[in-house]
Amino acid sequence: MDLETKSSKRIQEQPVPALYSVCWSQRNKKQSTRSVPGKATHPPRLLLGPQAPGPPLPTPGPAGVTAPTSAPDIERLLGAFCSQQGAVVEAARRLLTDERAPHRQKLLADLIHNLSENILAEDKDDDKKWFEGLESRFKNKSSYLRHSCESRMRGYMREVSGFIPNVHPAARDAYKGIIDLMADKLKSVKYNGCYFDRREKEEAARLCTAEGWFSCQGPFDRDDCPCKHSINPYSNRESRILFSTWNLDHIIEKKRAVVPELAEAVKTRDGREVNWEYFYQLLFTLDNLKLVHIACHKKTNHNLSCDKTRIYRKRKQTYEIS
Repeated sequence: MDLETKSSKRIQEQPVPALYSVCWSQRNKKQSTRSVPGKATHPPRLLLGPQAPGPPLPTPGPAGVTAPTSAPDIERLLGAFCSQQGAVVEAARRLLTDERAPHRQKLLADLIHNLSENILAEDKDDDKKWFEGLESRFKNKSSYLRHSCESRMRGYMREVSGFIPNVHPAARDAYKGIIDLMADKLKSVKYNGCYFDRREKEEAARLCTAEGWFSCQGPFDRDDCPCKHSINPYSNRESRILFSTWNLDHIIEKKRAVVPELAEAVKTRDGREVNWEYFYQLLFTLDNLKLVHIACHKKTNHNLSCDKTRIYRKRKQTYEIS
């Protein structure tokens, strides 16, 4: 008998279901207050473990687990989880203590992780565990997430500066001049830290909801995420750490396309003015950046190039008055 089977048998032998009984009993209390005299009221039941005393249930599936039978069932189960979050987490922790089957361990651990959240807390005093491992200068969650985004932008700027040795010697001064213009622009917008800051008032300027939920925008060659990845780094410490693995992916690649094209534009400008703001947009703004889960980050060659019509500024035409 393998671990999964033993685990299922052990859970089925328990007299009281640890997880669902919490949700069901609380829901039963609420519904009993609305029951009609003389008529039994049976709330919908969805088991995660063994069957508890109550009304008839759907036929159990593999390992004795009764699965939700419809969308409303799942919706009710989710509602129960949310309304009795603390009790469900405690029950899951008790089950996890004796659990040996890897698959069930994973399910329980994920459940505990997803429900052990303090999303609305913002200040360090309200969620000290979230700040474990961070520098003491960070006093609230938004300031750290803003700093995290700023650090990425600074990293991109370092890569642009690091390309100087590859620029033609005759064009290096002009290239450095453009770097200075970009740096000033970045400073003026505070390194676009607003992208990760849930307190940003302008909704279009941030990549998350007001509660801090981020959604994967999908690979560079898709309009959306096929797996519907999402994360809230404001919720708990583990999510904060995992969010660091998400990428701000350049659709037109930074190293393969944008930076080399900028260097070439400076070299061959021949009196023309390089449209540095176009390159700035490609390097540091959402015009060319997508937030993606690590599984959606394709490191293959994107085979995309800069718009040749936007590399140089259009010259102003002058007309002589005769």
